[in-house]
Amino acid sequence: MNSGEHEILSKTYDPKKVEQKWYDFWKEKGFFHAEVEEEKEPFCIVMPPPNVTGSLHLGHALNNTLQDILIRFRRMQGYNTLWLPGTDHAGIATQTRVEEHLTKTEGKSRHDLGREKFLERVWQWKEKYGGQITKQLSLLGCSCDWDRERFTMDEGCSRAVREVFVSLYKKGLIYRGNYIINWCPKCQTTISDIEVEHEERESRLWYVRYPLKDGTGYITVATTRPETILGDTAVAVNPDDERYTDMIGKTAVLPVLGREIPIIADDYVDPNFGTGAVKITPAHDPNDFEVGRRHNLPQITVIDQEGKMTKEAGKYEGMDRYECREQLVRDLEDMGLLVKAEEYTHSVGCCYRCGTVIEPLVSEQWFVKMKPLAEPAIKAALEGKVRFIPERFTKIYLNWLENINDWCISRQLWWGHRIPVWYCNQCGSEMCEYEDPEACTACGSRDIYQDPDVLDTWFSSALWPFSTLGWPEETPELKHFYPTSVLVTGRDIIFFWVARMIFMGLEFMKEVPFHEVFIHGLVLDSLGRKMSKSLGNGVDPIEVIDQYGSDILRFMLVTGNTPGNDIRFHFERLEGTRNFANKIWNASRFALMNLGDYEGGGEEIKPELEDRWILSRYSKTVKEVTKNLENYELGEAARSLYDFIWNEFCDWYIELAKDRLYGKVSEESRRRAQFTLSFVLGNTMKLLHPFMPFITEEIWQKLPHEEASIMISSWPKPNSELEDEKAEEQMNLIMEIIRGIRNIRAEMNIKPSQKVEIIASVKDDATADIIHRGMDHIKKLAGVSKAEIVIDLKEKPQKSAAAVVSGAEIYVPLEGIIDFEVEIRRIEKELSEISQELKKTDKKLSNEGFLKKAPPQVVEKEKNKKLELEQKKTALEERLKMLR
Repeated sequence: MNSGEHEILSKTYDPKKVEQKWYDFWKEKGFFHAEVEEEKEPFCIVMPPPNVTGSLHLGHALNNTLQDILIRFRRMQGYNTLWLPGTDHAGIATQTRVEEHLTKTEGKSRHDLGREKFLERVWQWKEKYGGQITKQLSLLGCSCDWDRERFTMDEGCSRAVREVFVSLYKKGLIYRGNYIINWCPKCQTTISDIEVEHEERESRLWYVRYPLKDGTGYITVATTRPETILGDTAVAVNPDDERYTDMIGKTAVLPVLGREIPIIADDYVDPNFGTGAVKITPAHDPNDFEVGRRHNLPQITVIDQEGKMTKEAGKYEGMDRYECREQLVRDLEDMGLLVKAEEYTHSVGCCYRCGTVIEPLVSEQWFVKMKPLAEPAIKAALEGKVRFIPERFTKIYLNWLENINDWCISRQLWWGHRIPVWYCNQCGSEMCEYEDPEACTACGSRDIYQDPDVLDTWFSSALWPFSTLGWPEETPELKHFYPTSVLVTGRDIIFFWVARMIFMGLEFMKEVPFHEVFIHGLVLDSLGRKMSKSLGNGVDPIEVIDQYGSDILRFMLVTGNTPGNDIRFHFERLEGTRNFANKIWNASRFALMNLGDYEGGGEEIKPELEDRWILSRYSKTVKEVTKNLENYELGEAARSLYDFIWNEFCDWYIELAKDRLYGKVSEESRRRAQFTLSFVLGNTMKLLHPFMPFITEEIWQKLPHEEASIMISSWPKPNSELEDEKAEEQMNLIMEIIRGIRNIRAEMNIKPSQKVEIIASVKDDATADIIHRGMDHIKKLAGVSKAEIVIDLKEKPQKSAAAVVSGAEIYVPLEGIIDFEVEIRRIEKELSEISQELKKTDKKLSNEGFLKKAPPQVVEKEKNKKLELEQKKTALEERLKMLR
């Protein structure tokens, strides 16, 4: 056994002196690295790969803290533990950043450089900035296996992407076709449905009359996008809408352009929206596209990829889409075809990357057929092969998969996995093979070229759980660690990533990629808003680590965190957690000062009540923390540890054991206290280690230990022999009495140096015996000079304050302790001030204007204030009655 260095800890805890030192130590010793150990049960997590050129934000900090807690916990439990890290090439994000840098520094676009040269620049950028986020994850204390770090565009992952694409293509599950897609005019690329962010925006609903060809009148439609009128190829009504029964089959004339379009019936139309008649623009609206397919309507593109009007838009050609909107509305008004325009709030789709309003366009793209892949993924969740924590997210996952559209996987970018399809200029053949072709497989011509598009970033991310373990090769890692144990991810990427990993895992590995999906919420600001650049409310986790240390940030992010729910970031909570770290440090420092000559042993000596009590509470805490970690209730595990360490171990046990540790009782009693102190402190540091790895290692290394590091020591197990209900019951009574006397002293303004006498009225001999045996503690910790224990006291002592505890009443006679006249005057003055405050509060709360105009939280605050004042008033009146 290493008896610990028995150095005394420095007076204050300085994370800067501790954190880097231990991280380097763990890394050098290879404690993060995992080899396949067949005889051990595997526990594996693949890290959701952050963007390679990104930097750590609070969402990453929360996500990786949760993963690290689970990994450190399972490692200490003896599992063969692998946490596999890596980064994502992040197509649009990375390409945009490099392009912006190029424009800023050289005044050039990617087109000036050409594809090959531009990609060289992106790789250089990746080499220069790609390591930033992994360095930041190290600062957070992440114990991942850096020897196995992966990148979505490394050789192995790229090989897996090629294998998957070609396999799905040959099965007929990947196809090219014209389809309506989401186009970002700024990023100049397609983005998938789930990359579109919907925002509520103020707009207008324009009512426009379309003349009927037969001259019998008009049909009026309502639209939020008048510029798309120019691309209309029909007007649709609901077949059950009696208002329009006579119009179905007639022909309307398109305003401005004069094109003749049919009036059709389709169940898609909501009779309650606008007039019940809707314009159909198949080339610029996904719902209209489907209606158009059902009715064989032509697709007329009037807005191009730049967001400008095309030749098909007639005299509006070349105008920006919004400029055209304004002009067209003016023209419709002049023609007498604009009925009215109403204020209207509706949801607008925007690019998740740059915020530009999406333009739905019909375009030739590559798609994955989703129905055949979605069905096994639905079945896996229904059969419990993959379990969502919390359970409510299963419904969201199933709902998305059950209503899924084909996945558009092509992107008009240069950075990413280029689509492995070649075309022949001679015969027009299309080729998709596992290796790059040198000539056309149909006609032998060497005049072939590769598809210019790249794959959606999420395509390679969907393979992450098996591509990172070596697939398509059958590696020992893949065999041992797949399926992985749990995926830890934010609630915002269930569709982007989780569902896709599940269906890709089932398709290529015939097994789910993980058994459990542990979902956490987002980190919001203190007002409950999303953190964003525009609001300027972002918090840099690296700055927090620099100021407070990694342990403080980690513990603060976890406490109060429940699966699936968002958390609010409060700087006050960081301060509270720092106080907790200081409490641990000071308690450990005290312990080490009193363990200087301790060399183990003492367990055989009969324990005192406080020893039995703390050991019982410790064993129950082990049980609770372990159970909560296994159930992904990490916030609950942290809370029970906080309560045990602060309230029971530091505030009570250390205080109760001080005289014994100082040798004031006996040498034997001192050794027993040393054993209890060392045992509980050492094992509690183990329980706390997954949450606060650095401070726990620093303290643990100075205590008696056997392993080289706390992170590879064994996880504590509960011991039913230590659990002692009787000791807990007896100790609780003694603590209750001490607390009751302390409260009386505080309420009556009794000076700390002033000793008091007490009379304890008890129900029976058993209670009297417990109090009698705990009297030394009561005297020392409550400032008591003399105590009398009476069974069933007949008459309450005059002018005394009382505390009611379990099975006893404790009286503190006040005669000679306080100046009654002075105390009465002080209470009367305080009561007068409270009465004044109550009058003001009552006036406010009876004011109808205040109740109507003030925000609900302000009214609530005032009501709470009134309640507190009334409670305080009652307590003071009681005290005054007793003093008189």
